[in-house]
Amino acid sequence: MPNEQDTISSFLARVEERSRSFIGYPASKDFNYEELFPFLHYNLNNIGDPMSTSHCDMHTREFEQYVLQFFARLFHAPQNDWWGYMTHGGTEGNLYGLFLARELYPGAMVYYSEATHYSMQKNIHLLGMPSIVIRCRQNGEMDYDDLEQIIQHYRHKPAIVIANIGTTMTEAKDHVPMITNILKKYAIRDHYVHCDAALAGPYLALLNHDNFDFRFGADSIAISGHKFIGSPIPCGVVLVKKSNKDRISRSVSYIGSYDATIAGSRNAIAPLFMWYTISKLGKEGLLQRALQGIALADYAIEQLRNVGIEAWKNENALTVVFEKQSKTLCSKWQLASDAEWSHLICMPGVTREQIDDFVADCTMAKKEEEVVLEF
Repeated sequence: MPNEQDTISSFLARVEERSRSFIGYPASKDFNYEELFPFLHYNLNNIGDPMSTSHCDMHTREFEQYVLQFFARLFHAPQNDWWGYMTHGGTEGNLYGLFLARELYPGAMVYYSEATHYSMQKNIHLLGMPSIVIRCRQNGEMDYDDLEQIIQHYRHKPAIVIANIGTTMTEAKDHVPMITNILKKYAIRDHYVHCDAALAGPYLALLNHDNFDFRFGADSIAISGHKFIGSPIPCGVVLVKKSNKDRISRSVSYIGSYDATIAGSRNAIAPLFMWYTISKLGKEGLLQRALQGIALADYAIEQLRNVGIEAWKNENALTVVFEKQSKTLCSKWQLASDAEWSHLICMPGVTREQIDDFVADCTMAKKEEEVVLEF
């Protein structure tokens, strides 16, 4: 039986090796948080409302507040009427948005597209909410004609619409102004729009292509922290209108704070990580990471097409979609795939050399396939 050190060394070697071919999922790899490692010696906990005090003084609330304020400004949250907290990931952020919407509009119908992240259907089931799936356009964006046609039949009900700001497979973005215009057209006054902006939200806002934020009709926005910003611990941010949140929060004497989040105890290390990267890079540094990723995605498309592989991407996307590859290649490069397509994502930390190596593997696999067919 190997000892603990041998087990750790073996696992570390495996992680390092697999990281070199990790291009199929949205996780940044260009971070270094060694300066923050001393905090791992302490039991820190951001229990309760990040905007209030607590009996527990072992927390990082001031860092969490910095992160929340950064994204509130980035997404043009209404001044003096916003609130949020750092979640354990995008799924929790989506759950909170749906939970708040349900409490505001009991019995509302939820509309979401067939390209919506799987967490949404799970969350809808957990909350016991009625829902209808909307068709998608070819690029993965919501079919607004289908949304309008269906909403007509349920105009007597409050509406909760989920807008995808970067779908999982093609990174398509739903257009919030078009959604709100449909709601206005049919005089659905009681409505709520939640934006699942897990991957694309931060860099679309940095690129000033943010037609999904609070100015355009969003009532809540959820993002992932471990994706574009980058973290070894999954985390996220959810932002809502404070006037809506205040209707469901309650004071808890045991912790000396308000119970306004999904979780009780909350990760206090992740806010440090997010603060560190945002503070160190600033908006300009984060923008450059986004531009580099988009340029690399364009390069990947060019290289794939050069070897006869159909490839494309949506506007301002890091996700490159191409014809589905073999199980061997999908396994080696950890590619997400569906019936027809595979994709790679040019996250910060993915290099041109990795793209070249992947394309070389695709070329080799294509030649081997041609030999077998000829035989």
